[in-house]
Order: sequence, then C-alpha cells, then structure tokens
Amino acid sequence: MGTARMGPLILSMALPAMLSMLINALYNIVDSIFVAQYSQSALAAVSLVFPLQTLVIAIGVGTGVGVNSLIARRLGEKRQLHADSAAEHGIALSIVSGIVFLLLGFGLSGVFIDAFGAAEDVSVQAVQYSHIAVGLSIFVMISMMCEKIQQATGSMIVPMMQGLVGAIINIILDPLMIFGIGPFPEMGVRGAAIATVSGQVISMLIGLWGVFRHQKMLKLSMRRFKWRAQTVKDIYRVGLPSIVLQSVVSVMNAGLNAILIGFSQMAVNVLAVYFKLQTFVFMPVFGLNQGSMPVMGYNYGARNKQRLFSAYRISLVTAVVIMALGFGLFQIYPEAMLMMFVDRADAAATQEMLSIGVPALKIISYSFVPAAFSIINSTIFQATGRGLNSLLVSVCRQLIIILPAAWILGKQFGLGATWYAFPIAEIVCFVLSYWLLWREHQSELKYLDSGKEGSKA
Repeated sequence: MGTARMGPLILSMALPAMLSMLINALYNIVDSIFVAQYSQSALAAVSLVFPLQTLVIAIGVGTGVGVNSLIARRLGEKRQLHADSAAEHGIALSIVSGIVFLLLGFGLSGVFIDAFGAAEDVSVQAVQYSHIAVGLSIFVMISMMCEKIQQATGSMIVPMMQGLVGAIINIILDPLMIFGIGPFPEMGVRGAAIATVSGQVISMLIGLWGVFRHQKMLKLSMRRFKWRAQTVKDIYRVGLPSIVLQSVVSVMNAGLNAILIGFSQMAVNVLAVYFKLQTFVFMPVFGLNQGSMPVMGYNYGARNKQRLFSAYRISLVTAVVIMALGFGLFQIYPEAMLMMFVDRADAAATQEMLSIGVPALKIISYSFVPAAFSIINSTIFQATGRGLNSLLVSVCRQLIIILPAAWILGKQFGLGATWYAFPIAEIVCFVLSYWLLWREHQSELKYLDSGKEGSKA
C-alpha cells in the first residue's frame, strides 16, 4: 500500500469488495422479488422493517469503518501491537452490538411497526420478519467486522467469499422457505428472514476463519483481550460519525415511509423497490470506498501526500463513471426494472406500481453523479480520521434537506414532486463536501510530506 502503482493497487483492493457488494445487491433484489411474488402485503411488511435493518448495518459498518481506519493508520505508522488491539476490539464490539439488537429486535419491533399505522396484515408480517432478521443480527455484525478487519490489511478475497457464499445460500433458501418447496413448510416473510440469517451465519464463519487463520498481517488472540478505553475512543472517533451517518439513512427511510404512506401503500413499495434497485449502482461505489480507504489511510499515516491524493483521484473518476452508467440505466429501463417486483396476475397493482414508479426512478437517478463526489469525499475524510465531516455532510443531505424537501414538495405539488428531494439534497451535499475538503486541505493535508522515496503514483 506504500509503494505499489496506484491504479493497479486500487483495482486489486477494490475489485473483490465491489464484486462482493454486487453479489449482495443481487441477493437484496432477488429476496424482494420472491417476497413481492408471495404478496404485495409481504413486500410492504419487509419495506417497513427496512429502516431497522439499515440501523443494524449502520452500527456494524460504522464500527467496522472505525476499526478499518485505525488498523490502516497504525500499520502505516508501524505500530503493530496497536493495530492488533484495534482488530480485537472490533470483534468484541461486534458481539456487544449483536446482543443489544437481540434485545431490541424482540422487545421493540412491535412498537416501531405500529407507529406507521399500516394495515393489520402488513403489521403482523412486519413484526414476524423483524423478530428474526433484526433480533438475530449478531451474526451479520460479526461478519461485517471480519470483512473490515481483513480489508484494512489488504486482504480482499476472503471478504468477497463471505458475501458470495452468504448470498448464494440466501438466494437458494428464499423460495424454498417462503413458498414451502420440498421439505420446508410455507413460511412467508418468516421464511425470508430465516433464509437471510442462515446466509449470515455461514458468512460469519468464513469471516472468522479469514481473520484468525488466513490473514497474516495481524496477530489476534481474544484470550488475551482486555478493554482499552483509548482504543475504543480511537475507533469511534471515526466510527461514531459513520454510525450516525449510516443511521441517518434509517431515519430518512422511516421518515419518507411516513410521508409516502399518506399518499398510498404502493408509494411506500415504490420507495422500497428503488432502494433495492439502487444498490446495483451504489454498492460498487461503496465497494470502491472499502478498497480505497485503507490505501488512503495507510498513506496518510505514512505522511505521503502524493499517494493519498492519487488514490483519491482514481477513486473519484471510477465512482463518477459507475454512477453515470447507473443514471443511464434508470433513465432507459425503469419499467423493466419495476416489472420484476409485481405479481403480473394483479393487473391493477401492476399499473399502479408503474404509474408511480417510472417517473420516480427517472427523477431520483439525477442524484447519482453528485452522490459519487460526496461518497469519495467521505472516504478521504474517514481515512484521515475526519469522520465528523462525513457526519455533517450526511446529516445535511438526509435529514436537514431531504425530509423537509420531500414533505414540502408533497404538500404543495403532490406525490410526484416528492422524488425531487433526492437530487436537491445531493447537489447541496456536493457543494458542502467540497468546501469541507478544501478547508481540510488548507489546514493540514497540503502540508503532508509528498517526497517519500520509492513511491509510485
């Protein structure tokens, strides 16, 4: 990470993570397709639980980002024992987080779902799904942490295998458990949740093998583990803003659901379908983020300005290209994408989905290219220990702007106007993130030593 040519290095680091993200995007879409074919009320139920699942991901990914950044910086500084300790704390924190969600998933799911005022059959199915998918999230917590630890060391193949195997198991079990095929009884949304957790368990086992047996850069031993307050503080100095950043997505989703359900249940379904479809565009960029962050963090720790900004430029160009391709797909094929999530035997529901969804996908996709800049700027903020900047940008985009904008536009101009809140928020975020990056560059980043002998941009 300190001497290899930057282009091939970013590619080798990011490609496995990008493939893993695409696999998970495929799983998310296939999972929703099966649920939608079971019934539209089942799709609505899973949609209502999505904010809680997003919160699980927020805690897992945010803590993992803090651990990833700390490991990469300590390795760049040649502080091996501190890097090992950061990884051990990451495993311990993921277990604690899983226990918390065990209590929340079984104890508060009903209260959360009831707040939306959905139909009774939708609420019942949502609670059933949440008890399993949220209550048993300890497995995905540990799995995500194992991915982040390995990515910090430059090991990307095993994390990719975690996503691949877990997704394949989930996709295979989904129709069997949802519809009751073969030896399985028909379980509906419960079956979808059990299939999801089953894939997460296998993914976790592969990840633990990768961390404790496969990778060689870190030497971990939970037997000698002791909590160290400073290490936890260092992890959450970057991780906590990332957790809040990711949690804001959950709040945004819940808020948008509350706004859209005032128009129709189908509008909520359209939003859920959009979030599933956009993963095919955003997940490769987030994979690029995961691959480039340790490279940026290592070279920041090594005080190498040239390589830090070389990684930034290459990542930015790649992200913009991916987002531009996604914009083209959403503009050209919105109807074909939506048709995957309908029961074709229900002509009325299909027509309603298309009439709401086609303009929604086209409008929202205008936010894709500006989002590429914000994501990569957040990557360099996190890699250099400036997680608060990422937090500020995200809160501005997804709470301060998007929810009020969606509410006001909906009130004044109707359902179709609410979708414009997405591109409005991303354009404001684009401007804010560049102002913050310029400020950090002027205060410190431009003074980093860029003359490291032997480095190749």
